[in-house]
Amino acid sequence: MAPTSSTHSLAHLRPSQALFFFVSFFLLILSACSSNEKFDTNTPEGLFKLAEEYEKDERYEDAVMKFSEVKNKHPYSRFATEAELRVADVQFKRESYIEAQYAYQTFKELHPKHPRIDYVTYRLGLSYFNQLPPTIDRDLSLADKAILYFDELTASFPKSEFVKESQEKKLAAIKMLGDKELYIAQFYFKKKQYDSALGRYEGLLRNYPRYEQGALALLGAAQSAHYAGEMEKKQRFLRALYAQHPSSDEAGRARAEFGSEP
Repeated sequence: MAPTSSTHSLAHLRPSQALFFFVSFFLLILSACSSNEKFDTNTPEGLFKLAEEYEKDERYEDAVMKFSEVKNKHPYSRFATEAELRVADVQFKRESYIEAQYAYQTFKELHPKHPRIDYVTYRLGLSYFNQLPPTIDRDLSLADKAILYFDELTASFPKSEFVKESQEKKLAAIKMLGDKELYIAQFYFKKKQYDSALGRYEGLLRNYPRYEQGALALLGAAQSAHYAGEMEKKQRFLRALYAQHPSSDEAGRARAEFGSEP
């Protein structure tokens, strides 16, 4: 019989390397056997504990498989619902955020009254948030979905331990969306397309009132309105700038450019 490719490759190993290979392989098999022998996998509890063991060892695919087995083979056991949630948690832990998003969404739809639904809502928003690109020049549509769930958490569970962090993530998402709108508005302004710039500034101020660069957006809106001949809007934006950010550099620039306050 012709030697297999694996046998052929092992033949070229030094004795110490071959010994290391066989010992490592033996320990891997032994570990797998011992894990399975430690728990009665014919029971939902045993399957659940084996899944937890895999998760602890960072064998995430195996953990997801075993938690799913608990849910599918023992749907009426007390471990089934928890296993369903743990599938989502493991996907999140392994940074498979799309899979985590779907898993949390499904759990939320199937168990809307679950005692940890605040946690599920938070993790759902975070799964969307963690899919956002690192730069504003790419698609940011998932930011709106993340904000939706962060807001739901705050409105429905105001005393939840996850509210503070969810609001911090919401502000980060708003900053990304606001930065993108500001960039586009400034681009139009530089091109002297003042109507388009004004529309972008107005959308930014309307949709993201908590945007941290609100003073800059108000100044840009007032300037765009001025050059677009929208004097009523210009005065409205200037009044808002002076009232909301009276000591800002942008308010100083507006006074220098447009004279006395309206």
